[in-house]
Amino acid sequence: MTSTVPAPVTRTAEGSALQAVLLDMDGTLVDTEGFWWDVEVEIFAGLGHTLDDSWRHVVVGGPMSRSAGFLIEATGADIDFAALTVLLNEGFEDRIARALPLMPGAARLLAELAEHEVPTALVSASHRRIIDRVLTSLGADNFRLSVAGDEVPRTKPYPDPYLFAAAGLGVDPTRCAVIEDTATGVASAEAAGCHVVAVPSVAPIAPSRGRTVVPSLEQVDLAFLRDLMPLR
Repeated sequence: MTSTVPAPVTRTAEGSALQAVLLDMDGTLVDTEGFWWDVEVEIFAGLGHTLDDSWRHVVVGGPMSRSAGFLIEATGADIDFAALTVLLNEGFEDRIARALPLMPGAARLLAELAEHEVPTALVSASHRRIIDRVLTSLGADNFRLSVAGDEVPRTKPYPDPYLFAAAGLGVDPTRCAVIEDTATGVASAEAAGCHVVAVPSVAPIAPSRGRTVVPSLEQVDLAFLRDLMPLR
């Protein structure tokens, strides 16, 4: 699955200005945010360090560069960033090979978007090797393209991943609905000018202008997303 697969885009419905739907992966479509923390705890235990549970909100839901760097500095562990990144990816791949639970409503939403041929992209801070493994369960055909954290100059919370996805689909970022689960992802999407649907998984996210908060993907369908952006 490559990261740039431009596709022609047409209006998704008369009376709606929604051009595309861009979705985060961990914690949004797949119930894996806890996997990353479990892997981090396991790795640092092997290095002789116990992670403070209060650090969880710092490292979960953010880019690997932030989480790995923070944990090395916080623990003083004798490991460099490159080596830790390898261990994190390997540990996560091992976890998802054993089980990869989808978030409630994820399969139904993806099927509906595909049925109505809505341009859809997977936009994640995870590395390409992880995304490609997860796509085997989510269904690569459900996405016109995918964007990995190690394929953009700056990953979330910067706007680059969502701007890259919108450009790849040939759509206006301001006419895209983004579904995210963390403050880091929300910040990235909003900086790109997208309308955000937040489904909090780690910590609460407050509603604000241009942002809708729901408790579960089970509350989200195509009609809901179209209603976010009526025809101007």
